[in-house]
Parts: sequence; structure tokens; C-alpha cells
Amino acid sequence: MKQLLQNLKTGETSVVDTPIPAPQAGEVLVRTAASLVSAGTERMLVSFAEKSLLGKARARPDLLRQLIDKARREGLLTTLEAAFNRLDQPMPLGYSSAGVVVALGAGVTGLTMGQRVACSGGSYAVHAEYVTVPRILATPLPEAVDFESAAFTTIGAIALHGFRLAQAQIGDCVAVIGLGLLGLLSVAIARAAGCRVIGVDTNLQRVGLARSLGGEAVSRDEAEAAARRFSRGRGCDIVLICADTASADPIELAGEIARDRGRIVATGAVGLRIPRKLYYEKELSLINSRSYGPGRYDPNYEEAGRDYPIGYVRWTEGRNFEAFLDFLASGSLEVKPLISHRFGIEQAAQAYDLITGKRKEAFLGVLLLYPASADENPLRLDEKLWLAKTDILPESKTAACRLGLLGAGNFASAVMLPAIKGLPGIERVGVASASGLSAAHAARKFGFAYAASQADPLVHDDAINTLAILTRHHLHASQAIAALQAGKHVFCEKPLALNAGELNAVAEALAAASAPNGRAPLLMVGFNRRFAPLAQRMNEFIAPRQEALVAHYRVNAGYIPLTHWLHDPVQGGGRIIGEACHFVDFLTFLVGQPPSTVTAHGLPEFGCYREDNVLLTFHFPDGSLGVVSYLANGDKSFAKERLEVFSGGRVAVLDDFRSLEMIHHGRRQAVVSRLRQDKGHRAAWQAFIRSIANGGPPPIPYAHLFGVTQATFAALEALRSGKTVAVAPTLALPHDAGK
Repeated sequence: MKQLLQNLKTGETSVVDTPIPAPQAGEVLVRTAASLVSAGTERMLVSFAEKSLLGKARARPDLLRQLIDKARREGLLTTLEAAFNRLDQPMPLGYSSAGVVVALGAGVTGLTMGQRVACSGGSYAVHAEYVTVPRILATPLPEAVDFESAAFTTIGAIALHGFRLAQAQIGDCVAVIGLGLLGLLSVAIARAAGCRVIGVDTNLQRVGLARSLGGEAVSRDEAEAAARRFSRGRGCDIVLICADTASADPIELAGEIARDRGRIVATGAVGLRIPRKLYYEKELSLINSRSYGPGRYDPNYEEAGRDYPIGYVRWTEGRNFEAFLDFLASGSLEVKPLISHRFGIEQAAQAYDLITGKRKEAFLGVLLLYPASADENPLRLDEKLWLAKTDILPESKTAACRLGLLGAGNFASAVMLPAIKGLPGIERVGVASASGLSAAHAARKFGFAYAASQADPLVHDDAINTLAILTRHHLHASQAIAALQAGKHVFCEKPLALNAGELNAVAEALAAASAPNGRAPLLMVGFNRRFAPLAQRMNEFIAPRQEALVAHYRVNAGYIPLTHWLHDPVQGGGRIIGEACHFVDFLTFLVGQPPSTVTAHGLPEFGCYREDNVLLTFHFPDGSLGVVSYLANGDKSFAKERLEVFSGGRVAVLDDFRSLEMIHHGRRQAVVSRLRQDKGHRAAWQAFIRSIANGGPPPIPYAHLFGVTQATFAALEALRSGKTVAVAPTLALPHDAGK
């Protein structure tokens, strides 16, 4: 399918071929008929992308500070590589469209195949021939509303939400500052609600357009005098700021023309430097409107589809979508006169030349259209649409690792794929992601033969003998099982499973698996730290010990919002299972066996944290002790990891995989990496490829892989119960593997 993308590094806006996205549970797949280009939000993104690196740094000093902090922690080269990889990620543009439902994800109700809908949401209702949208962001179209008009639904909801925040009443005097698309829709909504409305703009053409549509409108120079006359000398009850400018002039003008104790709502992106004297003397109320309405930016609402009770929240973003479509259906509001340009998706780049000013031409509503072939059934999807081939020809099947990749998000593209780039023994065959977009980008950038939006083609592709699983955590166990049952080697990014039932099912699949060549497939988990060069040096230094060791691993993990998917017990499993497993594995590597018991203590959470400020104490069978201090309450500019190990007169200190200090008999050795941090990702893959080529053994003993995962389950139980918890053995662990 065709999709419009923005490259943040080069500034190029282009239309590319990608697989159609696969609808996940709670989502619908929609074939797009029309989408609206936002002259505000999208112009801002494109303009930022087109800046030089210096220009980007000046525009976003907050991001520059983050890069400087990262360079101090992890090294200059590591930081530069991460930054350029991030900039190279394609950005989908668009957030308002309309089309036909062509597939339903699991659990979707209230919509049927072939139903016409309006689609909303950044990263969902993008400019593409097919889009996947959460059910709650897909709104059925009334019969009288066509696709072109429905494409205005999202921006119409923004205008409607801003109007609701103003608490306007019939007969109120409303001023609208800024007569672009958002402003003209705000004018129309206020008039339809029975208000008297005057519009203001610096652009005389838009002033004239507003007048031609039956509204009262004046230029900026006339605004103050005109508002006094219009409000009969009282000042405007409501001022809606719909302008798009870094200047604070709209805020100042709003204060001048508002009445005493008037209400001002900013729906546009404007400078918010408030003149205190003016706002103080009139005791004005100012609200910065947040997008489409209640529910926006709440993943429980938008992604999980948990609607707010209507008795408590009358106008959610979804109900604002419905209300705007009702306006269109009734004829109370007409958007067709606001359409200035139409482009086919193939010519979409021209639309951005228009809104960024490269094409010197007046514009207002800019639509992208997606015409369907006359003989094509929109409900019958060709299987080829789920795949997109690159120009890379498959190599001969001689590579030890013929790789298929499930999941092509930021970790894959910024960490793992760069780490294995150029490694001998790997043939890159296919990559899949639910969006299709990230898979297509990874395929082109890292040399895979094809991209897909579903996992099944890779699982059943005979040209693939190894699957790497880098999807969200809740998919790891089921995808590992499917791959093992297909006889493929598996590299699964941590965690291997989210509960004991999943883990035992993986162990059973591993024990029963066989490959077409008669060799049992290998299982590897992405516990990369044990393979890091400095970790290997530390282990060699500690290895001569004749007694138990004590290790203290301090992790400055950093805060993540409670709405992050990692905190979700279903998708992420929480930070102990999802992240702390790395550090339990490192201790297991140094001791040589998994822990046997664990105790845990946590800080009070106060509604800010979720089981991510904890001290975990692990007891090992040989008497060793390991403490993991996993903390989310620190400063991210401080180094993330520090490990201190004491045993038999030896001390080793590993500081953030940048330096290692080893002390024995009063002599000190220090190893420092100043420019780069190496956490072992490349070395882990080198070890995995060797094991595949040699027929085993696995790079990490299975007793470690499964024991570490069980230890995180026990740690969580210990934290919640306040008791010492024994680490349970894993059922059906292959008896011949890595004890």
C-alpha cells in the first residue's frame, strides 16, 4: 500500500510502499477514502524535520540537554549512533481520515465489515491507503455525510472541545482569533450554538473568506475597535484563540477584547506569555485546550477502549466526534467550502510543499484522496498486501542463521539491528511488525528480503531457520512456542514469559521441538550483559574464588509514567519481570547458578510509582548473596548501573559498562572505555550464531534462562507478601541442556 512518511533526519517527505497494517485486539482495519492535512501540526513537524542538525538543536534545547546527559553516561559514539538511528525512523503524518472498515480485530463490537467510519488519532488515522485504529477512535458515519466531509472530524472535534471548555451560552458574544481551518470551524460551531461571533485574522484573504461564509470578520488592526462595537462596549464573553504562531500577540489581544471575568480558550499553538496586569485587572480565565476532549492521551480510553461513564463525562473525545458528524449530517455545518486543494496520495508530497510555503499559493482545507479501482472489492484483501518485498535478493541457504525478525520498534532499529550489522553467518530474510511501516523501514535499511505486518508468514517460511522476537512482552511466550514448534531457533528478547504457566509452556515446547535437519532448535534470551567485554573481564577476575561472593547491583532505572505499557500487568508484566531480569541474570552469570530464594522490600509508592523502587536480595545455593537495588526515583542524568563484587580478597567494580576496576593484593587494574558503552548485544549474537552453526550447546544454559525468569516471579511475590520466597523449578526443562 501507499503511505506518506516524513524523514526527521533528511527532512524528505515521501510516499512509500509498505505492508498493510494488521489490526490487533480492539482495533479495526480501515481502507482510507480521504484524509485531511493539518496545516498546523503537520506543518510544524515537517518544518522541524527540514532544519539542519544545529537548527533542530536550537528548536528543541530540551532534547539537546538529554543528548549531552546521555553522552556523559554512555559515551559520545554510543550517543551519536542512538541519536542518528532515532532521527532515521520514518514518521507517519496525519491524524484525521475517513474510509471503510475492511477487517475487525479480536473483541471489536459495534462495527461491521463495510461500514463507513471517520478515523482519528495521531499514529492511527495517518495518510495511508489502509490504517488500523482503536475501536473507540473509529466513529460510524451518518448516511448523509460523505468521506471528504468526514475527513474533517478530528479537527472539528478539536474546535468543538475548545468551544465546550469556554462554557458558552446562547446569545454570548464570541471572538475567534485566527481564521484558518480550526478558526473557521470554531466560528461555524459557535454560530450553530446560537452565539454572536466575530472573527479576527492578520490574513485579509481569510478575513474575506469568513465574510463570504456569512460571518463577521475583521483584520488584526481593526480588532479592538470592532470588538468594542460588536460587544456593545462590554467586551466579548468568550475568546477562542485558534491562531498558529509563536508570538504572544493573540494572548494579548484576547485580554484586550475580553469582558471583565471573560473566558479565553487557546486551542491553537500560540505563545503563552500572559500580560499579568491586563489579566489580573479583568480577572480573566485562560484554558489551554487539550486536543479532542476527555480521553485524549489516556491509553485506557484510546487503546483499551474503556469509555468514561456518560453520567460523569458527557463529552468525551469519541462523543465529540459523533457530535461533529451530527452537525454535518443536519446541515448545521458545511465544510465543503473550506476545501481548497485535493491531491491523490501519490502526489501527497505536493500538499506539503503547499502548507510549508514552498509552493506560493493560498490554501485552507487540503485533502488527500485514495481512489479505489472500480473492479476491486474493498472487503477482499489480497494476501500480497500483507507483504512488501525489497530489492534485496535472497542469498543461498548457507548462512548458519537465516533470520526472521518479529517486532521492528525502537529497540530493534536503534540497538539490536545496528549491533548485528555486518556479522558473518547471518542472512536477513524477513521482518514483521503490526504496523507494517517499521518493518518496511527496517527491511530497507538493514537488508531484509521482505517486510510483513503479520508473524505467520515468517513462522512458516522455510527460508527462515531463526526467529528473533522483539515484540511487546505479552507476545514473547506464544511467539517463542510457535517458532519452536515450527522447528526454528529462537532469540527472545527479555522477558521469556510473564508468568509460570507461560514459562512452563515454553519449556515443554523446547523439550518437544525438533528441526528439519534433525538438530533440536536452540533457545536464547536477550540477557546481553553477561556477554559484554567488561563483564567477561570481571567474571575472569572473580572466577578463581574459593568462597561465596557478595554482589551489589545498583540500577538507576529512571521514572516512567504509570500509563506506560511496561507497567501494564497484561502487556508488560511490570518492571521487575520486564527489566530487572537483566540484573538477576548478571548475578546468576557471576555465581554460576540461579538463586534459590529471594526477599524484597519496596518504598511507599504514593500513587507515583508501581513496584519499581525495590531492594531485592537473592540467596544462591553456594551461599552467595546478591542485592539488586532497582530504583525509579533518581535522576536520569546520573549513571544507570553500578555493580560491586566482593569475594576471597578480591573486589571488582563495574561502572555503567564504561569502566571496570579490579583490586587484589593491593594492586589495582582499571579498564576504561571513554567513547562507547558496550553492553554485549553484538557479542551475544556472535555466541548465538556459533551455537547454531555448531549444533549447540546454547550460549546461556537453559537452567539459567528459566531459573532467572522464575526468580523474577519469586521476587514479585516476595515484594507483595513480605516473605522469603523460594525460586520454583521449571517443569519440563530439557534434561540435556546446560545444567
